[in-house]
Amino acid sequence: MEGLGLIKKRDMGRPAAVPAHPHIGGGMEGLKKLPQITLVFWIMKIAATTLGETAGDLLAQTMKVGYAVSSMILIGLFVVSLVAQLRAKRFHPVLYWTVILSTSTAGTTMSDFMNRTAGLGYLNGALVLITALSAVFVVWKLSGHPFDVTRIATFRGEVLYWAAILVSNTLGTSLGDFLADDTSLGFAGGALVVGGLLVLIVIAKYTSPISTTLLFWIAFVLTRPLGATTGDFFSKPIAAGGLGYGTIGASLILTTVLLALIAHQAGRSRSSLANS
Repeated sequence: MEGLGLIKKRDMGRPAAVPAHPHIGGGMEGLKKLPQITLVFWIMKIAATTLGETAGDLLAQTMKVGYAVSSMILIGLFVVSLVAQLRAKRFHPVLYWTVILSTSTAGTTMSDFMNRTAGLGYLNGALVLITALSAVFVVWKLSGHPFDVTRIATFRGEVLYWAAILVSNTLGTSLGDFLADDTSLGFAGGALVVGGLLVLIVIAKYTSPISTTLLFWIAFVLTRPLGATTGDFFSKPIAAGGLGYGTIGASLILTTVLLALIAHQAGRSRSSLANS
């Protein structure tokens, strides 16, 4: 198992009732539509969610579109990319990460609309979103579909997967803003706190009996506030504790990093298909 993959080998097998997928092989687990959980996956997840933070702010604040209109635009992008992802027959790195990025940007503007425009505040907004995410997991549990992302092999299971991602990325924005703005931690301090929690999750993965599937979802949620605080750290002025790149500069840097990683993943995916 590579890097920070949080699904142990004992969790990898598909249930007997799930038919074999014609493209499974070459190290990919579960449906070929979903990426392998490795260190590269987590780096790309953090890069995408950080870009989602800066790009969402670029649209809503720098371009002065506003949170409500930005939310509608980005939710529309999310719906279009999600439909394409659900209709796909195998894993397409560009498509998959477009959906991840769209949930991040939509999550940024939806969180800001709730917390700032609607006046809930970061803490109350986070509590509402925690409740919403819990509801998604309850529905997921009652549906009978496995939480293990390596065993998602149905249309409904994938819909639940993406619903959880959208809500968790929105929640992460609220948590990141709460840590950065409502505490004395600042942007860098908030990122360090969340980064420390992620290190503890990695340690727990190797040293505790805690379910690796549970650890995966906790890590998935926490990478969003890490991305949110890191995005603010890149884009905010130096006087406010940031690096001063602005939303445009930060978005360009993160887009370059993410595209390079997607190209790398696409190359590996093609090699896997050629060898299967």
